Amino acid sequence: MNQEANLSVGKVAKRCGIKVSTLHFYEEKGLIRSWRNQGNQRRYKPDVMRRISVIKAAQKMGVSLDDVQQALSSLPNNRTPDKQDWQKLSKRWHQLLDNRIKALEVLRDSISSCIGCGCLSLSTCPIYNPEDELSETGEGAIILQNDIAERINDDG
Repeated sequence: MNQEANLSVGKVAKRCGIKVSTLHFYEEKGLIRSWRNQGNQRRYKPDVMRRISVIKAAQKMGVSLDDVQQALSSLPNNRTPDKQDWQKLSKRWHQLLDNRIKALEVLRDSISSCIGCGCLSLSTCPIYNPEDELSETGEGAIILQNDIAERINDDG
């Protein structure tokens, strides 16, 4: 095997602009693969750099590593994505990103008057929650979560 097809951990990390610990983390999550040489050192094929580029691009878009792992594992033989694969992967994430954008718009539009939790901590809160009725429906920002879900479903 030639030297370029047998990349060390340090070389891959440097070329991809990530830490060695990040490579190990990606491998632990099943996002990339390596093998051990005769000296028991990890080695990578050059296509691992493209996989890491896809991972980093997805993360910049706000796609979780679990979603990235699921998408990459859907490729035949767990291959590295090519241009056509990227088109398919990006379509999968398009709706997810649209939903996040809508959720952020709802948050932006309501943040000055209420955080949407129904906590009654504001004396002038426009959202009224007598006897803490919302506690029976869930935890956290219940009103905001319901509002976001309703708006996404109305548009979807």
